[in-house]
Amino acid sequence: MTRRALLFLSCICLSVAPGARADEPPVERLTAPPGFAVSVFADGVPNARAMALGADGTVFVGSRGAGNVYALTDRDGDGRAEERRLVAKGLPAPAGVAFRGGALYVGARARILRYDAIESRLDDPPDPVVAADGFPTDRHHGLRTIAFGPGGKLYVSVGAPCNVCERSAPYGTILRMNADGAEREVFAHGVRNSVGLAFHPQTGELWFTDNGRDHLGDDSPPCELNRAPQAGLHFGFPYCHAGFVRDPSFGRDRDCAEFAAPAQPLGPHVAPLGLAFYDGAAFPERYRGDIFIAEHGSWNRSVKIGYRVTRVVLDETGAAVDYRPFVTGWLRGQSHWGRPADVLVAPDGALLISDDQADAIYRVTHAGDG
Repeated sequence: MTRRALLFLSCICLSVAPGARADEPPVERLTAPPGFAVSVFADGVPNARAMALGADGTVFVGSRGAGNVYALTDRDGDGRAEERRLVAKGLPAPAGVAFRGGALYVGARARILRYDAIESRLDDPPDPVVAADGFPTDRHHGLRTIAFGPGGKLYVSVGAPCNVCERSAPYGTILRMNADGAEREVFAHGVRNSVGLAFHPQTGELWFTDNGRDHLGDDSPPCELNRAPQAGLHFGFPYCHAGFVRDPSFGRDRDCAEFAAPAQPLGPHVAPLGLAFYDGAAFPERYRGDIFIAEHGSWNRSVKIGYRVTRVVLDETGAAVDYRPFVTGWLRGQSHWGRPADVLVAPDGALLISDDQADAIYRVTHAGDG
């Protein structure tokens, strides 16, 4: 990429009030367990997708169709972002964001861009540097979800460019590499489309969501929450789905026992996206170490499901033992006014939820005895 092209991708920073929207999302329709409250952290954040937390508390938010990356700041600590800055624009589907070493990393389809010293440059963002490139440019399952794991390694998901097909790597994988793209390797195989990567705060194990294939009926297959304690595991796609559903086209001669089973089957077609381990101190102790998942919601099921944030409870061994709703209310009958896309634990222990339909970030807090 030429310097001129990079300059085009780097934005002119705008500072606007997040509350400028006349129609703030109807947060009062959202329901959480007793003792919890849901409020608007920021609105007017077009197509808000993945979130990442800066060292100084800045919440960075990627987007898909909007092509932008935003920086949200809550300087007075009142639980509402006073400023929304546009720190990158004109990018191809920059949904994935990650932060490390003072730099913001943005997954923009074929490339991962790096914005150095970003929190000191929010009003004058630096020119982006290409940290890694050469990723597929397919639009079908073509978002680059990114996350830094133990030892500073960068993990990048590359979805299959289809509903179901047999394609060689890097398709259908999660890649692992250095932050500059060097020493690239396949960490996990058989992954249809992961739009959520997270690392266990104690063990460092990778956990990730995976969207199940379509057109096998309303109730098959389940989507997946997967656990990858080591490199080289195969999670079944396209031969076996959710650990027990053999694919009618590709799995006839395969045994599902060959592949790693999900840590937790999720609802069929709920479209799980971002996930986060709860490592804060503001929720009751029983929530510590559990997983929250943003379920974007079904698109072709005859009766819609998803459109919620769920909680996966882990036991003392790290095994999933329960899967239940946590925040609901985006789906009203068969109509939805919002779609959760990612979750992030804020420095004060609140849980932030992005919504790429209502263009908002919500904040879940606990103040009761529930």
